[in-house]
Amino acid sequence: MTALAPSAVHTIVPEPARTSRFAWLRERGMGATILVSAISTAFGVVLLSATGYISQAFSSNAEYGGSGTMVAVLALLSGILLAVAVYVGAIVTANTFSTIIAGRTRRIALMRLIGATARSQRREVATQGLIVGAIGAVVGLVTTTPAVVLALPLLDGALDATSDWSPVQAVLVIPAVAVVLTTWIAAWSGSRRVLTVTPLEALGGSVERSREEIAGARGRKAGAIVLGAIGVVLLVGGILIGLLNPVGVLVAFFGGLFSFTAVSISAVSVMPPLLKATGRLFGTSVTARLAAENAVRYPERSSRMAIGVVMGVALVVMFAVAAESVKSLVAASSGGEPDAAFNEMIDTFSTVMMCLVAVSAVIAAVGLVNLLTIGIVQRKRELGLLRALGLTSAQIRRMVLIEAAHVTVTALLFGLVLGVLYGWVAAQSLLGSVAMPPLWMSPTFVAPAIPLLPVAIVIVATATLTLGAAVAPTRIATRTAPVEALAE
Repeated sequence: MTALAPSAVHTIVPEPARTSRFAWLRERGMGATILVSAISTAFGVVLLSATGYISQAFSSNAEYGGSGTMVAVLALLSGILLAVAVYVGAIVTANTFSTIIAGRTRRIALMRLIGATARSQRREVATQGLIVGAIGAVVGLVTTTPAVVLALPLLDGALDATSDWSPVQAVLVIPAVAVVLTTWIAAWSGSRRVLTVTPLEALGGSVERSREEIAGARGRKAGAIVLGAIGVVLLVGGILIGLLNPVGVLVAFFGGLFSFTAVSISAVSVMPPLLKATGRLFGTSVTARLAAENAVRYPERSSRMAIGVVMGVALVVMFAVAAESVKSLVAASSGGEPDAAFNEMIDTFSTVMMCLVAVSAVIAAVGLVNLLTIGIVQRKRELGLLRALGLTSAQIRRMVLIEAAHVTVTALLFGLVLGVLYGWVAAQSLLGSVAMPPLWMSPTFVAPAIPLLPVAIVIVATATLTLGAAVAPTRIATRTAPVEALAE
């Protein structure tokens, strides 16, 4: 093989990459990844603090605090909430980092062309993921812990309570460590496919697999089917075990993880057709047809954007439905409506949890705007070609906005269905065996209880948040002149 001249090496390796060891931190998408890591860590810290505080307050309740079962239930809930926080951050971060790595395909291929090994390039990507995760985790931990300390007296005053619970605990480090590790693993996993692309295939720029390549990936489909089957079995098993013991919620929790992981893995096959079907609602104009086709042409890109919104909606709706279903279970077990004190406690808990898990929607919105922005930057040449063919700047902006609307509508509907299912399963497996006064009936089985007002708020808030997040990418889409875009 002919050796490359020094001038060629100078052209391939940009000067800033050699002069600054951490220049990659300025790469588009890295800042948002740090923000996602920080929010995920803060999410876990606040959830642990809130459940710890609520557990303490519940233990001091004269009527229910003596119940060892209910205290154990709250302890299980605390652990589940932490796992949910880590899972949310892991999914969003993995999707974001996978898109970033896809945009680096050309640089990675050129580095391999001049002698870098695949292992060294993958190690570099993993190290960057570790650094980004560590920065975000430290920021989230350092900023959130003092905020919790300052908020504790205000919470005591609002609830007219006195608590000796200390919010500064070693357990708060767990979310930070978990976020760092998951970001590191996400970076390593996201780089796997890119480093198998040959230099000739990668010289054209970012690499996103087409639907034909996705259709040929039988291993992914088989894995999704297996995980989905395990998830369904565990969800059903959790409900049945929950009729005998509250530990059924743990079985159902892992069923939720397996089943949603199956949904995430199969999203590249499931979401694009759903997005295309949603696209028919937006008419048959040129921009609407282009937006609908883009969702199918690059399924990985569209599914990454959609699955984050699905996860955020499902998580918020899950807690709303779970809280309402808990009231139904208690009413069925007690033989009537629960007393006012219990209802007030459940409503307070539900409100606090709804506010906390709403952070997952913010994480999803950050991931969405990040993926949209990176996708627009990576599609500069495509958008420049469309403008050269006659599309106006307004039509390009409209096309990008319709793509975001496809994601919002489809993900909302999908997330609502999953949220109702998971929320009902969580409540049923948790309290199906718990007898409540005065009739102490057990076991109990109820249908899902759906609170209309919280669900309506979720729909409006998610639509506003996700469509608002698409404003910046639509501006980027037309900022570069067609000639300049085609020259890249």
